[in-house]
Amino acid sequence: MSRPLRIGITLGDLNGIGPEVALKAVRRLGASRGVQFVFIGSPNAVTALRARPRHALLWDPTPHLAPRLAPGRVTAAAARAAAAWIYFGVRGCQTGFLDALVTAPISKAGFARAGIPFPGHTEMLARLTGTRHFAMMLFGGPLRVVLATRHLPLARVAGALRQDELAETIRLTGAGLAWMGLRQRRIAVCGLNPHAGDGGLLGDEEARIIAPAIRAARRPGLHLYGPVPGDTVFHQAVAGRYDAIVAMYHDQGLGPLKMLAFDTGVNLTLGLPLVRTSPDHGTAYDIAGQDRANPASMVAAITWALRLARRPNPWT
Repeated sequence: MSRPLRIGITLGDLNGIGPEVALKAVRRLGASRGVQFVFIGSPNAVTALRARPRHALLWDPTPHLAPRLAPGRVTAAAARAAAAWIYFGVRGCQTGFLDALVTAPISKAGFARAGIPFPGHTEMLARLTGTRHFAMMLFGGPLRVVLATRHLPLARVAGALRQDELAETIRLTGAGLAWMGLRQRRIAVCGLNPHAGDGGLLGDEEARIIAPAIRAARRPGLHLYGPVPGDTVFHQAVAGRYDAIVAMYHDQGLGPLKMLAFDTGVNLTLGLPLVRTSPDHGTAYDIAGQDRANPASMVAAITWALRLARRPNPWT
């Protein structure tokens, strides 16, 4: 008999809502034949939030760290533990112990305080897997959004756009849509400037970078549109015109997404040789330890991890 499908779930920053939403989500999903959930983290997080469900294992790969609970506080110890749990989650996937990885939220401030040289999960996962081309896809409700740039100050976005990198992001988006089971792959690429530059009156990035990237990314089966103005493209996507949107910067893409799917959004990393999803929210320190966190986004992330783990990964 083959072993069960194992979904690893890192507990994230111990002082945020990660352990709480992980436990609640696994309880809500319930036991399923042929599926095993593996919490990756410290047992003190689980016991503090009530015992783990019977249909889940607890793997503590770093008992020497054992960070103490301090709900709502940014601590270097919690960040170091969270980073270690991500590392072991990736190793679990690479060795075949795990079939997918779902990551609970970390604290970027905590990572900085601990001297961990990554702005977030995505960059760390790419480094650990040796992945050169990768992207964040966030989806929920009627929208699927991929970011051309991630966690950058707005003043640096225009200078960070590169034609070849944007073309690769568009191609990753197409492969991601196929992995998710979409027959059509209609991708709208946002402009950077108001009115997509208005013919050059409001900026030249559309003509100089974005339009050439769209031309370079064209492949059979990909239907590409743009540059499309950012103030209309999301309305058009909700109306069913596009299957995904490539946004030029973080808030351009995630503002509309979170307005429509704040409690159910999922983050999927494209380009990795493993399945990685996460809830589309942060540590929520303001409600940590109060048993108030909504696990719906984590439920969706785990559900999608299960779904994708049963399909061929386009990057393996």
